Amino acid sequence: MADGMSSFWGPVTSAEWCEKNYVYSTYIAEFFNTVSNVPGILLALIGLINALRQRFEKRFSVLHLSNMTLAIGSMLYHATLQRVQQQGDETPMVWEMLLYLYILYSPDWHYRSTMPTFLFLYGAAFAIAHALFRFGIGFKIHYVILCLLCIPRMYKYYIHTTDVHAKRLAKLYLATIILGSICWLFDRMLCEKLSGWYINPEGHALWHIFMGFNSYFANTFLMFCRAQQRGWNPKVAHLLRCFPYVKIEKPKVQ
Repeated sequence: MADGMSSFWGPVTSAEWCEKNYVYSTYIAEFFNTVSNVPGILLALIGLINALRQRFEKRFSVLHLSNMTLAIGSMLYHATLQRVQQQGDETPMVWEMLLYLYILYSPDWHYRSTMPTFLFLYGAAFAIAHALFRFGIGFKIHYVILCLLCIPRMYKYYIHTTDVHAKRLAKLYLATIILGSICWLFDRMLCEKLSGWYINPEGHALWHIFMGFNSYFANTFLMFCRAQQRGWNPKVAHLLRCFPYVKIEKPKVQ
């Protein structure tokens, strides 16, 4: 939300959110919307370390790196409020959803080379188109459609999982995306009213935090399901009695 203060980055050229610009620093446009991405980066790092340490398939390392890249892109966007940085945030959002679609659907895809090839070409085409045009509401609709395509497979994995702790991960995934979406909508639709409050609840920053946890819960649940498919005897353990992660036991090679 513009407040007329000059900045290091110059005039705003991207979409703005319900946070006053350059309140705490001339180098950070939306302070809370920027720093709220830090939990997502740290959670993605925890997931990446676990995936590498237990030698999960590379797709999960790439997925955690994708979450990290997306959070960093979001930080740059909200810190600068420039169009290029906004595209650097939105394009990885689409790439990340394409990666989720691959992980969710590839185990039952009979033609193994066709899906990654199609998704790669689709992602490349979108990146080029998004660099040339501003989609606005079209981008949001496109992103929501990609998210909705993931739901049927996530539900299938949920109903075929008997482990109570794994099911809890799926429930946490659902809860965080619902809460995050509510915060996003309140920030977007009730900005004028919220700005009049003594303390702005910073709904978009809360969206970042909830979605950081949402991605972590989704990744951990998918790692559990994939480990089950591979016969790795997965179990949900907890780091510092707080952060869930998947612990596996791969069968010994004779």
